[in-house]
Amino acid sequence: MADVVASLRASAPLVHCLTNVVVSQFTANVLLAVGAAPAMVHSAEEAGALARVAGGVLVNLGTVTSVTAQAMRVAVKEAAGAGQPWVLDPVAVGTLPWRTGLAHELLESAPPTVIRGNASEILALDGGTGGRGVDSTDTPEAALTAATALARRYGCAVAVSGPEDVLTDGMRVVRLANGHPLLALVTGTGCSLGAVVAACTAVTGDTLLAAAAATGLLTVAAEEAAARSVGPGTFAVTLIDELDGLSPERLAVSLNLR
Repeated sequence: MADVVASLRASAPLVHCLTNVVVSQFTANVLLAVGAAPAMVHSAEEAGALARVAGGVLVNLGTVTSVTAQAMRVAVKEAAGAGQPWVLDPVAVGTLPWRTGLAHELLESAPPTVIRGNASEILALDGGTGGRGVDSTDTPEAALTAATALARRYGCAVAVSGPEDVLTDGMRVVRLANGHPLLALVTGTGCSLGAVVAACTAVTGDTLLAAAAATGLLTVAAEEAAARSVGPGTFAVTLIDELDGLSPERLAVSLNLR
């Protein structure tokens, strides 16, 4: 995982984000802090061209509209055609029917490299009902069976975020117990994690390793940031600083793998 982060910082991959408008700036700053180059392009006229050359593509359904949905369809098709990795963040899937249908459409059009979501979103992709809006009402461990089924169905890795993150590629399972409760009090941390996952897929072909490295990087930085913060406002800023300063060596000794 530390080697993936070292490669990420050395290569500075371009990450194409079709993401939540609420968190675009924060996501871009997170990508810069980890060493990637962000691009936030949402037009169908340009999304395909950028997806063909980006190191990784993030499709985040947080504030999806009929216009941005078309850009997502184009980006996924072109990324897959060019052999570029793409990551699905199925925000609020299960709760809202239209975006749930869109998520399944994208999955069937071109299997993703990684699916990253909270437990209720992952359960919803496998036929569950979803959580409370964007919030999970389930635990990552409860979603492991669904995550394993999705990973095997689409040949991808699935990262389930929560107090203890659970990740699988359908055969291997990784549990990460890093992080801090302040992550849940800052809008955009989960969405930004999806972008970091996309960045890591650009530097390793091991999909589970990419998802685990990204998760470890963000959650270890969160622990460091929380120790220097007085609340969610200072935490949000300090998290960017810690992501920028976290070395692969310090990451390796700070990971709480189970």
